[in-house]
Amino acid sequence: MDLHTLIRSKDYDFLRDHPRLGKRIMILGPGGSYAYGTNNENSDIDIRGITLNTPSDLLGLTEFEQYEDRGTDTVIYSFNKMVRLLLECNPNTCEILGLDREDYLMVSELGQELLDHRKLFLSKRAAKSFGGYAGAQLRRLQNAIARDSMPQTEREQHILNSVRNALADFARRYESFEKGSIRLYIDRAENPQLETEIFVDANYRHLPLRDYEHMWAGMHNVVKDYEKIGKRNKKKDNNHLNKHAMHLIRLFMMGIDILEKGEIRTRRREDLGLLLKIRSGGFQKEDGTFSGEFYDILADYEARLERATKESALPDGPDMEKVEEFVESMNRRAIEIRG
Repeated sequence: MDLHTLIRSKDYDFLRDHPRLGKRIMILGPGGSYAYGTNNENSDIDIRGITLNTPSDLLGLTEFEQYEDRGTDTVIYSFNKMVRLLLECNPNTCEILGLDREDYLMVSELGQELLDHRKLFLSKRAAKSFGGYAGAQLRRLQNAIARDSMPQTEREQHILNSVRNALADFARRYESFEKGSIRLYIDRAENPQLETEIFVDANYRHLPLRDYEHMWAGMHNVVKDYEKIGKRNKKKDNNHLNKHAMHLIRLFMMGIDILEKGEIRTRRREDLGLLLKIRSGGFQKEDGTFSGEFYDILADYEARLERATKESALPDGPDMEKVEEFVESMNRRAIEIRG
């Protein structure tokens, strides 16, 4: 896929026509798998970028944080929001500054200055941000595996708890009204395909239909989501699990690079073999869980990140005086750009 040709298509006219984009775009490039080099024929195309704030944002009363086009999975951050995220070494924004030169779709003069000054934002905060994102990825992975192997009766209990949570706001809103009652409980299933199921006893009078519809929609959505577990597309879900596992390791790789080398390397050329093996299911067992070898690799990267944090030459936090000087210089020139 030639992304340079793609962004010139009609679907991406907003890049040229929107008043906050056009000449104000500093940097534009791929996100996700196309940025990491792990894309395949089924990969979605995500575009990420940075645009300068307008004079009215900087001197007037308007505010702007980011532009999103959901039809093309494009997100473009304002420069000022990008700075705030970079100061915390946010992984999703750091990677925009770590693409290979040939991967960028657009780099303006001020965009190049930002790339030249990216080390201003690197600090030991990367340990918490990348490690935290990796931890969240691991929890999603573990939860997916655990929930998938849960017995049907336990899944029903989780459904019941979730339905009750969905009803909590409604109950708090109407607890002072005498509109009736509703009781949810688990009992022996009437459905011959289930062991147990959720039952409801409800008695309402003069309840506004819109309120009832809202309450029912909340319960319905929770049950619908959990029902997918019992009727899942195993191949599709395994692909998602493997993708989670791959991104878990990739986050550790990128965090270690920042801490050890002071570099943001988004495209994982040297690591592609391992990452693609994880994504293709090379460490997943028949029951959907992961092999001991995968967890050995994970433990190794966790130890490397901890060691890199202790030994890193990076400061604990960015030099804010230098950052402020740089940001002020960029924004002064941003004011002069018209159109």
